[in-house]
Formats: sequence, structure tokens, C-alpha cells
Amino acid sequence: MKNDLKTRYGSWGLVAGAAEGLGSTYSQVLAEIGMNLILVDQKKEPLDSLTSQLESSFGIRVRKICIDLAFGESVGNMMDAIIETECRLMIYNAAFSQVQRFMKNDPATLERYVQVNIKTPIQLVHAFCNFHVPEKDQRKGILLMSSLAGSWGTRLLAPYGASKAFNHILAESLYYELKDEGFDVLACIAGATATPGYLASLPFGESKPRSAMQPVTVVKAALQAIGRRPFVIPGFKNKLVYFLMTRILPRRTSVKLMNHAVGNRYREKLQK
Repeated sequence: MKNDLKTRYGSWGLVAGAAEGLGSTYSQVLAEIGMNLILVDQKKEPLDSLTSQLESSFGIRVRKICIDLAFGESVGNMMDAIIETECRLMIYNAAFSQVQRFMKNDPATLERYVQVNIKTPIQLVHAFCNFHVPEKDQRKGILLMSSLAGSWGTRLLAPYGASKAFNHILAESLYYELKDEGFDVLACIAGATATPGYLASLPFGESKPRSAMQPVTVVKAALQAIGRRPFVIPGFKNKLVYFLMTRILPRRTSVKLMNHAVGNRYREKLQK
């Protein structure tokens, strides 16, 4: 992985949503292979701690951008750092998510879904591509985190699933549109992953499901797949579920099964 990524994308990478979970793991894995990093997150203390740990452990350079990715100026701040460092690998991991009935969301919450999960990543991708003029001999990487939740309409996850479907289709479309212009675009369609956000969303008293993947497994699968295909589904069980639900069963049946599973797990939220 070391030679592939650094040779292909150069010495700088950006991770948006870097402070915890998958973002922190992306940062760790890239630092281990010697890539300098632009780390973006609104959580100052975890971001500061991660920066210190990566600089001291791996001797890399880190630029921190502590900003809420719902803010419009976040794209400009990230692009300033990308332009200054000539960064050619951009990973958008940030996401806003709540498990609750759709009508429990107020307008501000719905706007946050749009800003963090849709508007900021599409504008960042557009600005990133405009900065990097097409050069077939100098590849650029764009990795967008999606989710299996974006594959089916599921109660309690409507705005999250819809926004993750957006990122999957965006990445898949751009993979084909931009691959001959020097861009590698990938959607990582992750299943349940043992991140702080996922574990906090579980019903009270439920421990981490055995099916939840470790973040490092998801991250390595994504980094190994970029430049080779338009999307990747980490984990054999997740691949099997996706295959059965999209290739074998009728969509109507798949959607019913997924809604039944979510309803069973979060029964108390359906009653609120």
C-alpha cells in the first residue's frame, strides 16, 4: 500500500471528519506510510490529540483545520490548504447522522444533513477537480464514504440513508466521467462499523454487535480499492448481504426485510 499510494497521489492527503472513528483511522494508516496530512474536524481536543500523536509517532507534517463542515466557508478553507500543499488525495469521511423518526427532525437538523453530507462534499469535489487540471500521468484520488444504509429506504434513517445514496451515485458517476482525466474516484459503502458514532446510536444496553467491522479493516479495504473500481463494500458478510438484497431478492422484499430489522432493533424509537 505504501508504494502504491505515495507514488500515485504524492506526499499529502486530506481527511475531512478526521478526529474520531474512521477518519482517525484513515489518518493513522496514511501517516504510517509517511503521508503528510490535512486534518479537518470541528472537535478541537480530539483533533489536537490526533495531530500530536501522528507527528510524534511518524514524523509527518500535519495541518489542522478546526471547522464545522456545515459552514459554507469550510470548502474554501480546505481548498486553501489543498492548493498550498498541492494535495492530490482527498477523503471525505464526515457525516451527520441521527436514528429517529423523520418528523422528529426540525428544519435546522434537516439542513445539517444537507450541508454536511451533501453540499460540502459535492462542492469540495468540484473545487478539487477544478484545481487539478487533467494530467493522465499524475493521478488524483477522491474517496467518499457511503453506507449500506444508502442502498434501501429504511425507517428512522431516511435523511442519512438518502444522503449516503447521493454520495454513492456521485462517486460512481465521476469514476467513469473523470478516470481518463487523471482522477480516481471511489465510494466506500461501509456496513456497521465499530466507531464512536455507531456505538452511541445503539439502543440502551446493547453491546457492539459481532457483525460490526473494525475501522482499520474498512479503511484498508477502501485504500486498496481506490483507482481500481467505482465502489467497494468492505467485509465478506456485507458483500453477501448486498448481493442477496440487490441481485437475488426483489427490491420490495429487500426493503421490507431491512425495515423489519431496523424496527426490531430500535423498537422504542418507533414508539416515540
